[in-house]
Amino acid sequence: MRLTDALSPDVTAAARGALVVPLGSLEQHGPHLPLATDTLVAAAVAERLAAARPGAALAPAVPFGASGEHVGFAGTLSIGTEALRLLLVELLRDATSTWPAVLLVNGHGGNAEAVAGAVRLGLDEGRTVAAVHLGLPGMDAHAGRSETSLLLHLAPQIVALDRAAPGPIAPVADLLPRLRAEGVRGVSPNGVLGDPTGATAAEGEELLRRLVERAVDAYDRLVGGL
Repeated sequence: MRLTDALSPDVTAAARGALVVPLGSLEQHGPHLPLATDTLVAAAVAERLAAARPGAALAPAVPFGASGEHVGFAGTLSIGTEALRLLLVELLRDATSTWPAVLLVNGHGGNAEAVAGAVRLGLDEGRTVAAVHLGLPGMDAHAGRSETSLLLHLAPQIVALDRAAPGPIAPVADLLPRLRAEGVRGVSPNGVLGDPTGATAAEGEELLRRLVERAVDAYDRLVGGL
């Protein structure tokens, strides 16, 4: 059930599963992907999760995240870790007055600290909450082959593949000291961490399938204890 489509009396009647909340960001994703890439992926995964679990309710995506490392690029809008944490704390408190559980589906790595803090406080307050982070072994970090493939599958009309160019391909762990000190722009002038070369819609479809499986598994573990 999409909350945006629900009639008010039906919401409480349908609140037998968890509320699923996609979290994204609005930040530069190289010269070829839209600013809302993380939000689009998180929303797509959450939508398919909700379709697979009829008891789930689907919230609109939270489109702003903690994207301070991308502020050197035009178009990035970041609310920062603490503001995002507080937003999620209040959202979880209010949502659990209607739904027995809440699952946060996070599509942006920069949100991880805020998400962890909000979930931790929610659990301390006795709420049934959890988060799933949309990453898989082998996926590159930012605007590379993985995200480009996902967007080619989900929304090819907004991918400027002719403008795609590689950035640093070293593991993020190796780049972290410079990323923290200089931001993404200091490490990658085009904003790409990875190599979008060879991205395909077919690869994106497979990645999306696996991400949905990951999210469904997290949902089932969350509601299994209700």
